[in-house]
Amino acid sequence: MPVIYYNRNDAVKYAHKWALSRNPRYATFDKLGGDSTNFASQCLYAGSDIMNFTPDLGWFYLSFTQRSAPWSGAAYLYQFLLQNHGPGPYGENLPLFQAAPGDIIQLSFDGEKYTQTLVVVKAGDKPSPDNVRVATHNEDADDKLLSDYKYISFRLVHIMGVRK
Repeated sequence: MPVIYYNRNDAVKYAHKWALSRNPRYATFDKLGGDSTNFASQCLYAGSDIMNFTPDLGWFYLSFTQRSAPWSGAAYLYQFLLQNHGPGPYGENLPLFQAAPGDIIQLSFDGEKYTQTLVVVKAGDKPSPDNVRVATHNEDADDKLLSDYKYISFRLVHIMGVRK
């Protein structure tokens, strides 16, 4: 399956545009556990322009009732990005010092479940919690330092590319 370029700039532009509001083209999950993963998926889609319509294992959004679990569920998005061998974005779990704009960070507030999904919008020369900036929904934020969050652990998914 051919690999195409993941447009990190487009993902970050989308994140900046919609971090503090909602794109009316998508349903919001604010009252259903949170909107952060839905927002991150929108950013990933802005940078990839390809969805994966594989039943049960894909990553897609057509409407609130026609979407895949990874589109709006943090654990499912993580699993999809790491295991995707079909169309759409794919990535790998890497240490924070390899973060790049357009990557995904997930936070755990209890040390067990990762429930908040962030989009990296800026990473310093030597990425660390004190110089990685993110955008997210739930407690809407744009250009917020990772170190400003009170989490127990985090995981980074570095987007490697997009398959057609």
